[in-house]
Amino acid sequence: MSRARKSTRRRRPRRESALSGYRLMWLLVMFDLPVETREERKQANRFRHDLLGLGFERCQFSVYLRFCEGREQVETATRRVEKVLPKGGLVYCLAFTDRQYESIIRFDHRKRLPGLKSPDQFLLF
Repeated sequence: MSRARKSTRRRRPRRESALSGYRLMWLLVMFDLPVETREERKQANRFRHDLLGLGFERCQFSVYLRFCEGREQVETATRRVEKVLPKGGLVYCLAFTDRQYESIIRFDHRKRLPGLKSPDQFLLF
């Protein structure tokens, strides 16, 4: 008499849940840094370059955005930002879902622009 053995292997999440717009996230870093002295300007520029090196894209002069595959990547990216913070100024990190990203409303010279699109799956991998 044989007994059916239970598999101890973990089941993979369904493909659609792995790429869910509620699981995929964005990390927005906004900052206001002092730039009165030469050293402050140097630190602010170094911080901007560090953000680019961490995979962020510049949205505006002091606003940077990075795509993350989930909450864990958001936490990792936030810790990395924390390690390169300059001495003075304010830095804000805001995480939001891919679905929220798609609902951003943008204006350019009083003209409403079409909604933002998430990166294609091919760009993610």
